[in-house]
Amino acid sequence: QVQLVESGGGLVQAGGSLRLSCAASGSIFRINDMAWYRQAPGEQRELVAHITRDGSTNYADSVKGRFTISRDNAKNSVFLQMNSLKPVDTAVYYCNADGYLLTWRSFTSWGQGTQVTVSS
Repeated sequence: QVQLVESGGGLVQAGGSLRLSCAASGSIFRINDMAWYRQAPGEQRELVAHITRDGSTNYADSVKGRFTISRDNAKNSVFLQMNSLKPVDTAVYYCNADGYLLTWRSFTSWGQGTQVTVSS
């Protein structure tokens, strides 16, 4: 009942930047936490960055100082600004959100993923 649609992935050279966007839609009453995860081939999905509704953030050690997560509560959207990209950042990036539906039932939803490829 909640759809998350990511955009902004692509191919970039090492040292470059990309900005990922994710918009949530559906029968949403309130979104609490939003996050970005990534999964590289043969690896487990890992948390990249997390943001609470009031804007508190935390990051994986590997991206601290390079990535910035932000959100727009009015638009049910979350963003990930990725700077100084490295080949090891290559992965499929997934948006995640949890909160409450209009029926007051809780939800957790995932986007379909967007590919980020960083060439050396």
